[in-house]
Amino acid sequence: MTDVLLPTAPTFDLDRERRYGLRPPNPALRYLEARVLLELGALVANARELRSEPRGDGRKVVLMPGFLADDRSMWPLRRFLSFLGYDARGWGLGRNEGDPEELAARFIDRLDALRHEGERLTLIGWSLGGVVARVVAMRRRDAVREVITMGTPVEGGPKYTSAGSFYARSRGIDLDAFEQHVHSLNREGLHVPLTVVYSRTDAIVSWRAAIDRYNPHAKHVEVASSHVGLGFNADVWRIIARVLHASRDETSAVLSA
Repeated sequence: MTDVLLPTAPTFDLDRERRYGLRPPNPALRYLEARVLLELGALVANARELRSEPRGDGRKVVLMPGFLADDRSMWPLRRFLSFLGYDARGWGLGRNEGDPEELAARFIDRLDALRHEGERLTLIGWSLGGVVARVVAMRRRDAVREVITMGTPVEGGPKYTSAGSFYARSRGIDLDAFEQHVHSLNREGLHVPLTVVYSRTDAIVSWRAAIDRYNPHAKHVEVASSHVGLGFNADVWRIIARVLHASRDETSAVLSA
């Protein structure tokens, strides 16, 4: 775990970027994204150790892919969680086309069909998929047990990502105005357990923008990983397995506002 600056009453102002050092990732980090090949190799090398991670309790875990990806991108992690004993599944919405609120609404439409009466789902989101998971948890806290995000942009929407300019052009949005919208959305807060996995050498999403300053109960875990390797990183898999195991005895009560 790592200590981060968590203001008790976040407010949007013109100094927010300066206060938290918010900016897109250094372009030089892009070369480090090639580490995904090493991360895949390390995953294979750690396969025996990973098989010894704590067993699951059969709960439903839904994995939500990142921008322009679909369920196939999270298939290895889903297989691992299924091996441990969780009912792990994809979100079933196809490709993540980049509108998290619209995707969250679509997922919520099919949410009750995914769960038995009173059952709450664990949501694991990679990058923009984590934004979708957060919105679902805000809108249907009764149906979400906990949220785990990996390299998810919390601050600024796409503004502090390497794809920010592309996203703005393709969507016809103003990044500054959209940042304020994201800030307003975040201020609603998440009232479920939240684990934030991030990497300081993430070349796609600025690690400072991945820090959750809105929910004091959020647990932040730093890993050494590329952004594209977060879903294939042995350390990330261990973290997820242990977070899920640690919450196995939680009651149905959610965190108070």
